[in-house]
Amino acid sequence: MKEALLSLPPSDLRTLSAGIRSGRLSEPYPVSSVGRFLKNSVCAGASDGLLALAGTGMSPIALASALDLVASALESRPALHDAVDVVTTTPDTTRIANRDTGVVVSELFRKARTSVLVAGYAVYQGKRVFRALAERMKEQPSLDVRMFLDIQRSVGDTSAAEEVVRRFIHRFRTNEWPAEAPVPQIFYDPRSLSPDRNERAALHAKCIVVDGAEVFVSSANFTEAAQQRNIEVGLLLHSPIVAGRLCGFFDYLTDSVMFRKVT
Repeated sequence: MKEALLSLPPSDLRTLSAGIRSGRLSEPYPVSSVGRFLKNSVCAGASDGLLALAGTGMSPIALASALDLVASALESRPALHDAVDVVTTTPDTTRIANRDTGVVVSELFRKARTSVLVAGYAVYQGKRVFRALAERMKEQPSLDVRMFLDIQRSVGDTSAAEEVVRRFIHRFRTNEWPAEAPVPQIFYDPRSLSPDRNERAALHAKCIVVDGAEVFVSSANFTEAAQQRNIEVGLLLHSPIVAGRLCGFFDYLTDSVMFRKVT
């Protein structure tokens, strides 16, 4: 019932509010009366919604004020095309209006103040890809950085899982992370190293969440090729709600021991 009101545009909400304030629209808000203010296709839902709110004890003035408040909230919400940036990697950027993957990733890392969550499948040339993040960690020692990375066995490798993880971390610290910089917390999915190939799984997500508000989700891995040369597509948005849901997803998997911390 109330959902029908939330689906109305701000102009319709204000029209209803004005009708209630003037006394031309009153309880029980019949469809015939609402039809004098709105188009026929939405009258029944709006009528039910108004009556449901009135049934909670709201006075006509309170109901009109609530409609105006919802209208103002909707009007202040940025349009989708203003809230979301398309981010791409392509060899030819001269005629592309989209933002560049490598530039966006570096900017996100540089402006981080409190926290960074990184999830990635493949990491190569990491000293370049993560340079901005490593520098920011040195500048901001309290910065909480968590990386969720995929650790896989090489074909034919029958080593114990602990040994595969040890080699991965050694390679990461030696080849993929800038020297003399604090090392982030690293998590992985133990299922990726199961001796049974039918039980193995990959951490295939690629995303960044900064300060619980900035979200970047992309097809691009954390490799120089993906950041600079491949054809990749991603979306960048500012949304504490979406950021919270993404962080909550990884928190849940960590708390349920789906992910294991190695550093």
